[in-house]
Amino acid sequence: MDSRSLTGRWRWWRTGSVAALAIVAIGVVVRADEPPLGAGKPGSASSSVSVPAAEEEFFEAKVRPVLAEHCVGCHGAEKAKGGLRLDARASMLKGGDGGPAVVPGQPEKSALVEAVRYDGEIQMPPNGKLKDAEIAALSDWVRRGAHWPSPRPMSVADRSTPTAKAAASAPSIAASAANEQARAFWSFRPVGDPVPPAARRGDWASSPIDRFILARLEAAGLEPSPLADRRTLIRRVTFDLIGLPPTPEEVDAFVRDDAPRAYERLVDHLLASPHYGERQARFWMDIARYGEDQAHSFQPRLYPYGYRYRDWLIAAFNRDLPYDEFVIEQIAGDLVDGPASERLDRLAALGFFACGPVYYGDANQLDQYADRIDTLSRGFLGLTVACARCHDHKYDPIPTTDYYALEGIFASTNYVEVPAVPAEVVAAHDRAQAAIKDQEKAIATFLRDEAKRQGQKQKLANENQLRAFEKKLSGDAKAKVEAMRAELDRLKKSAPEKYPVIHALADASQPKEMPVLARGNPSTPGAKVPRRFLTVLGGDRGAFRKGSGRLELARAIASPDNPLTARVMVNRVWQHHFGRGLVVTASNFGTLGERPSHPELLDWLARRFVESGWSIKALHREIVLSSTYRQSSRDDARGYSRDPGNVLLWRMNRKRLDVESWRDAMLAVAGRLDETMGGPSVGIDEPGNRRRTAYAAVSRHDLAWMLRLFDFPDPNITSGGRVETTVPLQQLFVLNSELMTTAARSVADRLWREEPAADDGARIRRAYRLLYSREVTPSELEIGWAYLGAADRPESRKSAPASASAAAAAAAGLARPDLSRWERYTHALLAANEFLFVD
Repeated sequence: MDSRSLTGRWRWWRTGSVAALAIVAIGVVVRADEPPLGAGKPGSASSSVSVPAAEEEFFEAKVRPVLAEHCVGCHGAEKAKGGLRLDARASMLKGGDGGPAVVPGQPEKSALVEAVRYDGEIQMPPNGKLKDAEIAALSDWVRRGAHWPSPRPMSVADRSTPTAKAAASAPSIAASAANEQARAFWSFRPVGDPVPPAARRGDWASSPIDRFILARLEAAGLEPSPLADRRTLIRRVTFDLIGLPPTPEEVDAFVRDDAPRAYERLVDHLLASPHYGERQARFWMDIARYGEDQAHSFQPRLYPYGYRYRDWLIAAFNRDLPYDEFVIEQIAGDLVDGPASERLDRLAALGFFACGPVYYGDANQLDQYADRIDTLSRGFLGLTVACARCHDHKYDPIPTTDYYALEGIFASTNYVEVPAVPAEVVAAHDRAQAAIKDQEKAIATFLRDEAKRQGQKQKLANENQLRAFEKKLSGDAKAKVEAMRAELDRLKKSAPEKYPVIHALADASQPKEMPVLARGNPSTPGAKVPRRFLTVLGGDRGAFRKGSGRLELARAIASPDNPLTARVMVNRVWQHHFGRGLVVTASNFGTLGERPSHPELLDWLARRFVESGWSIKALHREIVLSSTYRQSSRDDARGYSRDPGNVLLWRMNRKRLDVESWRDAMLAVAGRLDETMGGPSVGIDEPGNRRRTAYAAVSRHDLAWMLRLFDFPDPNITSGGRVETTVPLQQLFVLNSELMTTAARSVADRLWREEPAADDGARIRRAYRLLYSREVTPSELEIGWAYLGAADRPESRKSAPASASAAAAAAAGLARPDLSRWERYTHALLAANEFLFVD
């Protein structure tokens, strides 16, 4: 963007901007009790991220192996060259003869990072520079605060393959999966069958869920909040289930409906909407780290038909595919028996793995296997199995042998592209391509023969040499080549385009068993491990024997006897509705994860989930019909003082819309949303793109700027929840982006179109009902009148009337400012927190 376009975008805001900003500053549009963009009190969605757990995982997976392998031999308990020890955080901060080795948060000032980068006089390790990935891991670790999870010092024993010494060093749960103490950890125990407890406020409870919540509240001396009013409730549940705002007509109908089951009918209507699948699929795409290309640009594998996986997800959620089948088809859809007519749909489900990252330069595909294991285990099981790649998991009962047992399954699986058209279409394409290759070969053969006939000694080894010789031809030889070239052009023009494919998986012809790699190093292989499930979850019952073992793995994960699968999915749905899960660390149910706030409720929901036939829609319905969900989000001094994080749910958490719902809502209220479902992805920044954000192209190499700015997750790794940030660039986007200004114009046009004969007051009332699903207050109405009736600056007196919309000005043939006063007013309404947050 050049400086002129920036100047132009700021000019419209300066004209009449004082009054527009005053609306926000006074708190009429942004109410006084609302936090600023992205802010949240303890207990809001923005405060629910558990950073320490993520740092522990990063240290164990990326940092400990490097330090143990390359550093502590010379800078540990047995040796401390230069007075420096690198086997504990305190030692690093203290440093040696040359001062501190690490300055947390500042890798550029840390001697350790300088040394491993070979940037200064001291270059470590002295026997050769570390790999780029290892240097990057150490630098990133320092930048993130140099977190050290365990008080125990590191030693060279940390380099070894699974041993009793390594298992005994785990601070909590022993690494041996056979250890009964490990199996007794809460998440590995069988799902219980708790009875909803009795509660004094039984009249408030409309669901067994409420009895679990009430029991905890009453034990803490707290009361639940009153139920939210109907306008608040319909906006909340509509955004939650379909990711769009309700229309004013839908709000009015619900408010007027006095029937006892009015809310139930509303929920059932939303669950039946095709927009439900679009909303739920986008959540799952975070877990599946959905992307359509690669992070590198050198010979990347692209997924031009990756959207088929997204469309499969949308259809699966809309038809309420049972979750156990949902799991199985994404892991082993190619191996599931079923009607041939459904085969292509099942193959599209394999995009969960098939559309994943590919790591350039990884000839053995070990990093790709690690990505698949990590995505599988975090996504379906809530476990960090990939931490056992280099050593027994330091905290959970996952030995290294378990990791390589799973690696064997993925090493026995190949990426394939399956034609999505009938066989005769494929055959026609292949014949055409074969004819083109034959003609190209014939031309090359003729040119080589002609060169030989003319006595040329230089061999024509490549296309450039062939072309150079061809230019020298004359007479009959030239005419002959020209005729052959013409035929080649005809063949290319008449050839059908490449047929569409499905990015899928297939079992290798020869399954593999993978060796345990000492410290994860391919040059130090150990004994091979049979393909099987995690030992702590029943993998000790035998090896997988059917092909790669993917179908057996999928069925083991989806088994009702697996204590993790139902709990993890139930928790994800709960997190979706309340902003935080019953287990805050949604993708880590291991020792480093948070313990459940309501363990009995979690098990009750998990058991009911399985007994309902694994119905995700039934689970959503159960939760949103509860009084717990329907509470007001208002603050209460007593509740805030006793439970500031709202862990006990004495009120509903206010939530900020994610970037998808926020953009979709702007398109919807502007009357510009294209509701077409399915099909190829569209760049979110492409002019005229009015489709839902779920259909936006997702690039791992160059993620769209708007998505990056508003906390879209990294599509290179699985994500169990989004981190919310508040940065100045977000506000600049709200003030200046084309999305916002176009939406402001469209909303103003809509208001004038729907209220053509009314005064400004009627349009203001309509604006509040359209954007906020509520009535305007008297003070808001008064300020709106005052702003819209004010005059613009002298330099804009020749423009259209201040109240005119773009359409009205154009119809009258009048000049107008970049944005009319009405459009600046609707822009302020769209930019307000009330549009961005859901109570």
